[in-house]
Order: sequence, then structure tokens, then C-alpha cells
Amino acid sequence: MKWVSRTHVGNVRPTNQDTVILGQNLYGVADGMGGHLAGDIASRMTGELLTEALKGLQPRTDTLTQCISDINAQVFSRQLTDETLRGMGTTLTVMWEGPESVFLAHIGDSRAYLLRNGDFRQITRDHSMVAELVREGLLTEEEAAVHPYRHMITRAVGTDPAVEADVEAVDKVPGDRWLLCSDGLSGCVPNAEMAEILAQYSLQEAADRLLQLALTRGGQDNITLVLTEVEA
Repeated sequence: MKWVSRTHVGNVRPTNQDTVILGQNLYGVADGMGGHLAGDIASRMTGELLTEALKGLQPRTDTLTQCISDINAQVFSRQLTDETLRGMGTTLTVMWEGPESVFLAHIGDSRAYLLRNGDFRQITRDHSMVAELVREGLLTEEEAAVHPYRHMITRAVGTDPAVEADVEAVDKVPGDRWLLCSDGLSGCVPNAEMAEILAQYSLQEAADRLLQLALTRGGQDNITLVLTEVEA
């Protein structure tokens, strides 16, 4: 699988609390939250622990689920023992590549998108208050996009003793392009524009164009993305 990644602090935030996760057949993003540097520690710690835990293992949904559960406990324990890290947590959206399938794990509001045979769709479901209201029919997508609490997530790694990750397997198809990103990108660039860019450009150029679009449109948050392509 080919891949490229980009991460940028954006135009407003003083620090970058996003982490690019790249390991052995592992690709993902983590978007940290918390006080000064706490989000950075949560996202980096989660990425490092997961990369090490999965090294050399056969990709499976149960293995991925158990590793994330164990890592959540470690991040939660870390914030309990250090007052400066209280309340820290992170989103987590990762893809673990096996021979025939990719295994997705997702917590929070970072996202995984798939472009397959011209069809572009969001695979993950946001774990956020606003997303729940949209799914219940209480908000429209347009209202959700400008809602003052749109960044309030309902699940995160490290904020509670246990957390449930959405984990699933997706068959690999040659030519598939995956986009994993933090909400610093998805909050600025509509799906239709993402699809157009992914369909028209190389991975490198698509990554550059997506990042530049998010920065041009304000760059209010940290921006992180990983693009992959299944080779024939």
C-alpha cells in the first residue's frame, strides 16, 4: 500500500496536538485534547503504544480491539498520576492492513473516507454530540456544520477507564484510496471537494492540495491527514 501524510499546526493554535500514526502496515491519526501540552501527550502516547503493540502481529479485529482497550487504560492511568494532564484524551482513527482486508478502528470525530471506483464515502461515524443529533433527525447536516458544540466528542481514548472502539474489516480492492484525517481538515473541506481532489491527483499532490485548502479557509485547528492507495 502506498501512503503519504501531512500534519500542520494551522493558523491559530499555538501547538500541534495531532499525531500521525505510522507503523508496520499501520496508518492513522490521533487528535489530542486537554490543557497545555496534555493533548499532545495523549495523542503521541496513544500512537506510540499502538504502533509498538501491533508490531509483528497478524491483523485481526479482536487483536486491534484488545490493544486499544489496553492503551486506553494506560492513557487514563497516566492522567490520574499527573495533575497537569488531568482531562487529557485523544481521538483515534487507524487502519491496519492485512493481506486481503484492512481493519479500521475509530474513536472520536477524526474520520476515515474511502474512494472506490469513483464512489467517495465516509466509513467512520463521528462520536460527537452533534453527529448524534443529526442521526436522530434533530439537526440537518448544514446546521451541524455551524453548531457551536460541533467539536464536543462523546468518546475519546484516555478520558474514562474503558472506551468502546468501532472496529470493522473492509476488503481491499486495487485502486482503493483511503483518507484518514482530523477534523481540522474535514471541518474545512466538504466531502465533494475531497472526492474531486482524491480522484484527480497523485497522493502527494492530493495531500498538498487538501492541506492548503484547509489553511486557506482559516486553519482554525490543527490539520492532519494520511492518504493511502491499495496497489494492484
